[in-house]
Amino acid sequence: MARRPLPRILTSGSDRIARSREIARTAADSATDVLHPLITITRGLRKLAATARAKWAATPKERRGPTLLLVAACVLVVALVPYGPLLALVSVMGAAAWTGRERPVVKTGPDDAEVERLKGLYEALVPYFSVPEDPAPLFAHGGDWSGAFGDFAFDDDRRLTQLRIRYPAYFTDGEAASRARIEQLLHAKSGRGREYLFDWDEEGNQLVMSVLPALPTTIAAQRFVTVPGETVLGFTDADAVRRTVPVVAADGEEDAPPVLWRTGPRSTEPHLLAVGQPGSGTTSLLRSIALQTLPYGDVLIIEGSGTGEYACLTGRAGVLAVECGLTGALASLEWAAHETERRLIAANRARQAGRPAPDDTRRPLWILLDRPSVLGHLAAADGRPDPQDLLQVPLRHGRAAQVTVVVAEQFDSVDTLSETVRTHTRARVVLGPASPAAIESVLGVGPHTTPTPVVPPGRGYARLGTGPVLRLQVPATPDPYDDATSEAHRQAVLALLPERQDGTSTTVPPAPGSAPDPTPGPTLDLGPTPVPAEG
Repeated sequence: MARRPLPRILTSGSDRIARSREIARTAADSATDVLHPLITITRGLRKLAATARAKWAATPKERRGPTLLLVAACVLVVALVPYGPLLALVSVMGAAAWTGRERPVVKTGPDDAEVERLKGLYEALVPYFSVPEDPAPLFAHGGDWSGAFGDFAFDDDRRLTQLRIRYPAYFTDGEAASRARIEQLLHAKSGRGREYLFDWDEEGNQLVMSVLPALPTTIAAQRFVTVPGETVLGFTDADAVRRTVPVVAADGEEDAPPVLWRTGPRSTEPHLLAVGQPGSGTTSLLRSIALQTLPYGDVLIIEGSGTGEYACLTGRAGVLAVECGLTGALASLEWAAHETERRLIAANRARQAGRPAPDDTRRPLWILLDRPSVLGHLAAADGRPDPQDLLQVPLRHGRAAQVTVVVAEQFDSVDTLSETVRTHTRARVVLGPASPAAIESVLGVGPHTTPTPVVPPGRGYARLGTGPVLRLQVPATPDPYDDATSEAHRQAVLALLPERQDGTSTTVPPAPGSAPDPTPGPTLDLGPTPVPAEG
């Protein structure tokens, strides 16, 4: 028996239906475009009517009569005014169009991708924030993350920028190792390459994680608004310090929060140690300190690397010497030790006589020593004393004698620093990429943020004495004689350099009141060896 073909309407009906749906959809879209103003006005009139009805319902009954009378009077006035009804109609339509306009949809919660990221982070924290004995665990596999997470925010790449975590009270948040495990996990799960701040609220059992913005690198060397005895090491976060100074940045003038290091007789951190990787900016930090000190003090620079990074300071007013060789470095440091003793003796005699200290003992003297490990290696090979041994007197008694010592060294040579240098340099700076353990070994405590593997020159951390660890960005102070220095930075550094003296000799002048050296030639005048005062 032959099979009959299906009717044509059944074989081609689906195409006709699809075509009809497309025509209807096109007509609806066209009508929506044409009638969009009318739809907007209608939506606005409905909202205005709902608002008027709500206000009428909220009006007390004793005030409804006067309100109706006032509305009727307004309508009568509008009706009698020329073109009043037309103007009223236009006003109502305008208000309706403004009220009925389409507003952007406000995001009230995380999207699917952000929810998945929060769920993954919640599951990763379960082994750390839960114990089997907990009858109602806040963290459990397959549990609700919304009870533990709050105040979360994401960037455009769906990565967390802020998160508040509630954790159980039995978590050992008082132990540094426990907190470090949580911070390492959050750092890995939230995205590497960014600097995170972890704020632990041990009383409230909460942890706030936030991403810190990068410190600006647009501030170059300049004359900062400080008093003598204050040195700007760099700039930090706005909420980390209580003071700002006006600066000129690449994008204009602004107020920046500085890291101020105070020196002098009343300073609790009279000496500084800066440690960093090669190219991290320790030499720029010493150059910045020298430029800030020269207006009111004398500077003695000893460069162990011998690369000529401080050649721009040679022969300048206030620069006593710029030594790059071992012989000159030993002679300069020996003179500095004798000068420290001379100042102590002179000040002691003046106090015993009831007189103020002499002026030549109150002018600050700064000793900047860059890479002492290189000089120590050369001295050991030549059978001569280590230059660090000559720093004992300036380091131990420098605060009373207005003598400040700044030492810069690299991480691979930190173990060569003498015990005296480690003990008396209470102000510490770490620059360049470094692990949290390496930073803690220099500063005494670990940083409160997660260091990033790649940082610009001059970026690091600073800690003054027993204070908190502060993020730091050293102002750009490059060598103006370097060909790689930009013209703007070169002019900024040259503008701060003092005038050149008549000669360019790098010898250290004799201390006031000391005997001259009878030996001719450009040798250092160390003066007579002073004897400590009795009493």
